[in-house]
Amino acid sequence: MPSEKPIRRLTDIVNNAQAILLYTAGMDAAAFAEDRKTYDAVEPCLERIREAAAKLGDQAAILVPGQPWHDIRALGNRLRHEYDDISHDRLWGIVL
Repeated sequence: MPSEKPIRRLTDIVNNAQAILLYTAGMDAAAFAEDRKTYDAVEPCLERIREAAAKLGDQAAILVPGQPWHDIRALGNRLRHEYDDISHDRLWGIVL
């Protein structure tokens, strides 16, 4: 079921993406891997982005075409169920 609040969901995505950029400003993959606090701050932002994308459902591709919405929505399962297999490099690759 599509979200009744698509603007709110898009705002949540933008706000969390901006937070990730703020938290990781000036970092490279090595610095990110060494900074536990930043990693721990970025992960819930990605989860909130995933949740907002899930709530948008098919509306996401209509409102903002060209994004990997399926991959974004699938990220939550990986963070929850495969957390011990997600390397810092992989998470950094998502952040970029």
